[in-house]
Amino acid sequence: MMMSCCVSAHSVAADWLQFGYDAAHSGNNAAETTITAADVSQRITLYANPFNLPAIVDSAPVYARGVATANGTRNLLFLLGSDTTEDFWAKNSTLMAIDADTGSIVWSHVISALVINGQTSSQHASSSPAIDPAKQYVYSFGIDGYAHKYRIGDGVEMLTPGPAGWPQQVTLKPYVEKVASGLTIATWKGTSYLEVVTSGRYGDGGDYQGHLVSINLDTGARTVFNFMCSNVSTLLAEGSCPTSLGGAWGRGGATFDSATGRIYVTSGNGIFDADTGGTNWGDSVLALAPNGTGLGANMPYDSYTPSNFQYLYTSDLDLGSISLAILPAPAGSIVSHLGMQVGKDAVLRLIDLDNMSGAGASAHVGGELQLLNVQQGGSWMSEQPAVWVNPADGSTWLFVGNGYGLSAVRLGLDGSHRPVLSYAWNVSDHSTSPIVANGVLYYLGGFNGGIVARDPLTGTMLGTSPTLGPSHWQSPILADGAIYVTDSANRLWRLVLDRIFKDGFDGP
Repeated sequence: MMMSCCVSAHSVAADWLQFGYDAAHSGNNAAETTITAADVSQRITLYANPFNLPAIVDSAPVYARGVATANGTRNLLFLLGSDTTEDFWAKNSTLMAIDADTGSIVWSHVISALVINGQTSSQHASSSPAIDPAKQYVYSFGIDGYAHKYRIGDGVEMLTPGPAGWPQQVTLKPYVEKVASGLTIATWKGTSYLEVVTSGRYGDGGDYQGHLVSINLDTGARTVFNFMCSNVSTLLAEGSCPTSLGGAWGRGGATFDSATGRIYVTSGNGIFDADTGGTNWGDSVLALAPNGTGLGANMPYDSYTPSNFQYLYTSDLDLGSISLAILPAPAGSIVSHLGMQVGKDAVLRLIDLDNMSGAGASAHVGGELQLLNVQQGGSWMSEQPAVWVNPADGSTWLFVGNGYGLSAVRLGLDGSHRPVLSYAWNVSDHSTSPIVANGVLYYLGGFNGGIVARDPLTGTMLGTSPTLGPSHWQSPILADGAIYVTDSANRLWRLVLDRIFKDGFDGP
């Protein structure tokens, strides 16, 4: 008899259902109340007992509590891994459901590489899965070029025929295109959409074009917006577009702002000619409806393209190496909706999301409200910033990390009530994508290669973990009083505070 998946129709606050906690990828779990700054500072060392995984997970896990399984109600982690690191081709990708309290595998699915026209789809998996708001299904990219849908409690894959059925094809060319970013689920006016963005399989080689595939989770209807050859609204076959590149590499993938009702996708290196009537949107932020549509005639609702787009392209400084960050506007601001886009060049770009280029329409260049160099320096950035609103005074903070350090940026107003970013503090230790929970800032990195906890207002060190292991694009999550993070040595770590929780996993 098939087990039904019986969970609440509404997710609880402790869940971490997609990369960066929410569809805006803020990295802020505002519902966490277990671990406080006092706890971390008084019990400096975090304890961990790693669990060995059957695949290398080069991304962040997602988490759902209270899931009905064959062995009772469990808190589950979902992780996508592959059998190699980034520098090698993978033959398999594996989606795993892990008991968060014991580390045991509840179920798993292996998706093997395909051979298409003599070319193999083997690729390194680095995408985070996403769980729907009702916690009935988990969605994951497979190296076969499809988005797959699994029942959350027992892992049964939903297999339905037809163009609106599952699995859903997101690329015709999995031998050169992949999903490097996390999957996003955006819910707008009662309908949820799975947002999937693509990039190149490895580096900038081959005939690949970055694009967005938006899938209506109620009907399965799919919309495609191509960043190259945007006049074509279907998946591009080999040789069907004269231009290539434009991949979206940001860890969060598409970003959704519930205040504007738009999703924002940021493309990487590629030709930009939309300002002269072309159909190529390299190194640009595009605003689309949650269903993936724009104004028609291959135009998004709005767009932002830096005035130095050609320099970014020729210098391999992808704007799309990081997803757009949504910033709540300060009280009294003359601009209502704000975003911040940073790319490999380590320049923060403050954008008015109601008029992204300042020209009142898409396909213009420049027009940002502010340009600000990353304080700690460095380039080749790929870490998603965290956004936090201080509950004490309502101020908005942005935490930007890279291999050179971590900076705290505060959003304020100038004398004309225009929003402006200013630096509050920075530290020089390496940081992956940071997160915030209950007034504590966490990140993987530091000088010892472990989890670091800091005061978000001052940067004061509150606690560190022991060294965990080698890392690449891994980043932590914090839910129900525990930190979960993977490393490049096939290990999953669960970190809890001494004298509050038991140490590590109960299992191996």
